[in-house]
Amino acid sequence: MHYIRNFCIIAHIDHGKSTLADRLLEFTKTVSYNTKRNQHQLLDNMDLERERGITIKSHAVQMEYKYKNKIYVLNLIDTPGHVDFSYEVSRSISACEGALLVVDCTKSVQAQTVSNLYLALKKNLVVIPILNKIDLSDSRSECVIEEMVELMGCTPKDIISVSAKNGLGIEKVLDQIVTKIPPPNGDPESPLQALIFDSLYNPFTGVEAYFRIKNGCMKKGQKLKFMSTKKIYYAYEIGILKLKHISKNKIETGDVGYVVSGIKNTFEVKVGDTITDAKNPALKTISGFEEAKPMVFSSIYPVNSDQYEELRSSMEKLQLNDSAFTFRTESSPALGFGFHCGFLGFLHMEVVRDRLEREYGISVIVTIPNVSYRVFMKKTLTKKVIEVSNPSFFPETEKIHKIEEPYVFVSILTKEKYIGNVISLCIEKRGKMIENQHYLTSGRVKIMFEMPLAEIIFDFYDKLKTISSGYASFDYNFLGYRNSDLKKLTVLINYQKVEPLSLLVHQDNAFFMARKICKKLSILIPKHQFSIPIQVSISGKIVARETIKALRKNVIEKCYGGDISRKRKLLEKQKKGKKKMRQIGKVEIPSSTFMTFLKVKN
Repeated sequence: MHYIRNFCIIAHIDHGKSTLADRLLEFTKTVSYNTKRNQHQLLDNMDLERERGITIKSHAVQMEYKYKNKIYVLNLIDTPGHVDFSYEVSRSISACEGALLVVDCTKSVQAQTVSNLYLALKKNLVVIPILNKIDLSDSRSECVIEEMVELMGCTPKDIISVSAKNGLGIEKVLDQIVTKIPPPNGDPESPLQALIFDSLYNPFTGVEAYFRIKNGCMKKGQKLKFMSTKKIYYAYEIGILKLKHISKNKIETGDVGYVVSGIKNTFEVKVGDTITDAKNPALKTISGFEEAKPMVFSSIYPVNSDQYEELRSSMEKLQLNDSAFTFRTESSPALGFGFHCGFLGFLHMEVVRDRLEREYGISVIVTIPNVSYRVFMKKTLTKKVIEVSNPSFFPETEKIHKIEEPYVFVSILTKEKYIGNVISLCIEKRGKMIENQHYLTSGRVKIMFEMPLAEIIFDFYDKLKTISSGYASFDYNFLGYRNSDLKKLTVLINYQKVEPLSLLVHQDNAFFMARKICKKLSILIPKHQFSIPIQVSISGKIVARETIKALRKNVIEKCYGGDISRKRKLLEKQKKGKKKMRQIGKVEIPSSTFMTFLKVKN
């Protein structure tokens, strides 16, 4: 145990975290020469991660490093950098004693850098500061070192300057991991306690649980008890996590590994659960692990209704690999049977949708995302409080006493010259500045706002990057619920309500949004043989309307002559037919309409 080091790498998105992980694997010879030559982002094994250039999932890998003639086992747990996946970061931190904090010397300290640092310090991790990309021509090393010293309270000598791309300074990073990060604490003689920090579904072996042993040891063939579900399983295979799984007969205290127990039901393994020995169980679970709380809600329906059960099975497997993703069944008159899902953010929702389509081959329709609101009913009706995350279940206005919506604390780091643009954007999003700007160094400013969560889940990140030429970054934390005046916008197509297109918006924006929705839908919905009215109502009153003109057939094309009354007769017959068709005709809304409609707030 004295020669084990468990650590993670934390950073803002695109600061070189995955590249640094690649260099560590190469330097410790965990990967062969051919592997490192033909492949980059070794731990980012999903196509989505490589295409988007971001880390979505935490990845664990074990390395061996020789330091002063002693072999040390280094367990690296890679982490995402985007604000939506901060839960993945917290899971990795829970399984480590140390962290490498990476900062890009061309982009300075960013909002997510600060947030991840506080997460690590909260868990009492030893943090090693690393300055990356020092070989680039636009490097601003001196200024960024000043920011890091002010942020962490360290000295300039404590900061390791590296170039992850070229491998400069990697040996020093490994030396610091061995010397500064403490070995894991634990009692090898105590009953087994192992924390599950991740899991995935293997179609051949069932559920594979990734764990970190806190106390005791785990042996192949041992009977294991999962403490939250009280289920007992047989450890058919245990091992360590390198780029490929390596089977072992025993895993000691403080080490990281995986276990295959033949579990087929995905709900029987929970991230954060404690594994113990069935014959000599531990008295309590490992504490300090926080459950993810979904912040954004949306509904997912299969494009082909015959794939409903297949979609359910795929989502169960995906949830095992992504415990922050939650879902429950629901139905819609327009879209059939589907699932109401909870996500950490808008990007998380897009990633889940893409993974369902790529990894499981299921085309899905995703409805407009919403946040969860608290609705207080009038006392004359009932005293209970309703949690509403789907506009379809929003009560009638006359029954509501008050509504509360979630607010978040937003921290934005930007250059001084973009302050005006950033403040204007935040005010436009109903934000309230809570204190004056805080100048980190010359030219770098930190601004803090309180804002409704609903205003930042759609396009806030994109607009912030646009108005600041890509230099601004932001992070947010949940504050609580506050009173708000919200209205439900109900969309009617051909006089029929389409609940999946309903929206909850603030009263100040309600009429503007209603007009915008009508115009957007009039473009997205294709023409039919009859005219289609598109309406938006607020509290039962129609406030906006657009009409999609009917496809017109020239019924008098073959009338070369004769009396005008003959032509009028044909036109009247056509008019009656279109009127009848409008009454019994069904408007087909293509699935692409729902996807495009997600950008309605842009």
